[in-house]
Amino acid sequence: MRLIFTSYVNCPEYDQPEAWLKRIEAYTGILQGLSYDHTVIGIERINYEGEYEQQGVHYFFIRLRRKIVRFPFRMHRLIKRLKPDVVFINGFIFPLQIIQLRLKLGRAVKIIVMHQAEKPFKGIKAYLQRLADKCVDAYLFASSEFGEQWTRNGNISEKKKIREVLHASSIFIPGNKEKAKLTLSITGSPVFLFVGRLDANKDPITVVKAFINFLSFQPLANLYMIYHTEDILNEVKKLICQDEKVMKAINLIGKITHEQLQAWYNSADFIVSGSHYEGGGIAVCEAMSCGCIPLLTDIISFRRMTGPDKCGLLYEPGNADDLLSTLLRTNEMNIEAERKKTLEQFKAELSFEAIAKKITEVINSLKSTNA
Repeated sequence: MRLIFTSYVNCPEYDQPEAWLKRIEAYTGILQGLSYDHTVIGIERINYEGEYEQQGVHYFFIRLRRKIVRFPFRMHRLIKRLKPDVVFINGFIFPLQIIQLRLKLGRAVKIIVMHQAEKPFKGIKAYLQRLADKCVDAYLFASSEFGEQWTRNGNISEKKKIREVLHASSIFIPGNKEKAKLTLSITGSPVFLFVGRLDANKDPITVVKAFINFLSFQPLANLYMIYHTEDILNEVKKLICQDEKVMKAINLIGKITHEQLQAWYNSADFIVSGSHYEGGGIAVCEAMSCGCIPLLTDIISFRRMTGPDKCGLLYEPGNADDLLSTLLRTNEMNIEAERKKTLEQFKAELSFEAIAKKITEVINSLKSTNA
């Protein structure tokens, strides 16, 4: 099968294929996984014009002047010339472009749209999404529960079009924990890690409140917090700075490079999230790929990522008491056994290979439907 993966967003700040593909490697790993059984082509839009080959995938780069092109005639001509069997579109926010693509390709080519945490349009844009739905053969959601809002609103006509497939995975691998801790000068036992924005949705306040109370039961525990935005940093600091012991146990690391994250994940025993909503939960996926045991909010994406009940523990979003109870359960946990279960769950459900396999199953199901 000839598969094309693309989107309609232009990123002119990048002018080198290598740098751009490095930037999106959590996604391109899926293309590489598919390339073992299919001919895979990526079409990307940066400040570069030309072709590029990487890890079995052939990329076409198109230089565009606008951030989003509403009438992408040139790109659609290229797609038709490449004679795909299936075209994958990243993002649900391009109904006008998808309608044009269907008109260009005809009905024989399958069009699959990959959910990127968007929510259904309203008003005239919702009408466009409903028209575009007639042009789409399948939708890939991190969890089928995400698609329910789309079908309720009528933006997607049929539940059978919704398939459970993640849109990205992790490039990180598990390593020696003690070596990683020594490299980063990490102390504490056990070690907990928070990775995300400091905002209301990621809810670090609930995490910090629960962890402060947890220290009364587990005084040797340490929490490290990595973040790249600081919306409610002052509120977090106020909670931490009330007690000297808390200040030593909760460490505000701040912003680091993506490459540095692997060492942090390999140093930690647990990844903790306070999120009220997640489209995919890439930070948690990366942590799990290194064996971090997930302690997560009981939301759609996290239930899907953890099984549920295959690994880790879930708690009610925004409920510091419930998170405290969850933290206390870790005192009785066999960390090595749970780490093994986490790695097994990642490999079976969240890895590039697992995602590629699921996408192939979706393609085959569409073929059999038409047979």
